[in-house]
Amino acid sequence: MILIIDDDSAIRSSLSFMLKRAKYEMQTASNPREAMEIVRSVAPTLILMDMNFTLSTNGEEGLTLLKQVKLFRPEVPVILMTAWGSIQLAVQGMQAGAFDFITKPWNNTTLMQRIETALELTADNQNGVEAINDFDRSHIIGKSKALMDVLATIKRIAKTNASVLITGESGTGKELIAEALHRNSPRSSKPFVKVNLGGISQTLFESEMFGHKKGAFTDAISDRTGRFEMADKGTIFLDEIGDLDLSCQVKLLRVLQEQTFEVLGDSRPRKVDIRVVSATNADLPQMVGSRTFREDLFYRINLITVHLPALRERREDIPLLVRYFARRQCETNGLPHVEFTTDAMTYLSGLPFPGNIRELKNLVERALLVSGKEILTADDFKSHTLHAIVSKRQSNTFDGMTLEEIEKQTILQSLDKYSNNISQVANALGISRAALYRRLEKFDISINE
Repeated sequence: MILIIDDDSAIRSSLSFMLKRAKYEMQTASNPREAMEIVRSVAPTLILMDMNFTLSTNGEEGLTLLKQVKLFRPEVPVILMTAWGSIQLAVQGMQAGAFDFITKPWNNTTLMQRIETALELTADNQNGVEAINDFDRSHIIGKSKALMDVLATIKRIAKTNASVLITGESGTGKELIAEALHRNSPRSSKPFVKVNLGGISQTLFESEMFGHKKGAFTDAISDRTGRFEMADKGTIFLDEIGDLDLSCQVKLLRVLQEQTFEVLGDSRPRKVDIRVVSATNADLPQMVGSRTFREDLFYRINLITVHLPALRERREDIPLLVRYFARRQCETNGLPHVEFTTDAMTYLSGLPFPGNIRELKNLVERALLVSGKEILTADDFKSHTLHAIVSKRQSNTFDGMTLEEIEKQTILQSLDKYSNNISQVANALGISRAALYRRLEKFDISINE
């Protein structure tokens, strides 16, 4: 049974009609007192709740009712209904335990998707975590408990349309998890569109994401299809979302909320059906606190949060990853199969790997290609890792330096070591090329110096 709580009889009737057509049972309540009488006597499967029940619009009644509902029925998902002017209020509701929020006037299709997602996820949580034997985990290597917990979560949520935020340090494999979400979803036959938001400038954001018509601006010599339109019926992966400019965050929020956009040079709104998966290595809650990331956007993209453990937190997976990277490198370059001694695996398993899986991959491939041996020992890896450690120690005059000064100095040293080769520098630092370019701009470093 779905419980509708709203003081507006027209809204109660409209929602009841929509749910009845979708074969759901429902009950309605016009005020908090009626709602709590129902909640005390029976457990709804879902609650659709307005935030205001009197002439007051501060939402205190709604927040109080939400807290009361959660005391009696903590497992029941609550979707808040609010106007655009009270988005901040809806965010407070999310913090208080609401599952999602929808703005008035709503789109029936969008609301039904939210309702179905809430019901599916709640049912999965009650049934427990299923085995992941039939889960397509291509290129995701490992069997540690930390990784298996992540994959179990991914399997559970893949079949829904819930927005997912993937967090974790650089190099932990966030893109692979996003791809697994798509491959195991009902949208798997549709496009999976990757967008590196950190590499899109503010001026090109609308053209890149929404597309443009020929002549929309000076350099628009032909029509361009935007990323959202390309991802229609499929999944859009918004990587490095923490690097998005505030003005672009506003534009992105509107599209995610309404699932409509306008192509530059064409005022006709276009509808898009997408599943949104985002990723970042930034601390978004901290950015929300410092007002560099919009709080309403944060709660829109992280209906479900998946945190990827660092490689140092899943060391038992290192031998599996080492053999996987070696096998692929040998196949790519037509090299004979290689083996690793016990001391080599012990040595690799004890390294800190601040660059995570990306750093391990580079180390294995470099040692394999340089040594030319079919059996690699610990010494074959030490010759590549100890040099870097000694170089860092020799150049560590960090006393009295700020964190930004240390970061700049480290980048300069890497540029010098790799002769300004951006790809090699980014790999050595354990960050993406786009992230490196942003830091070069931030510190006013010219790669031609």
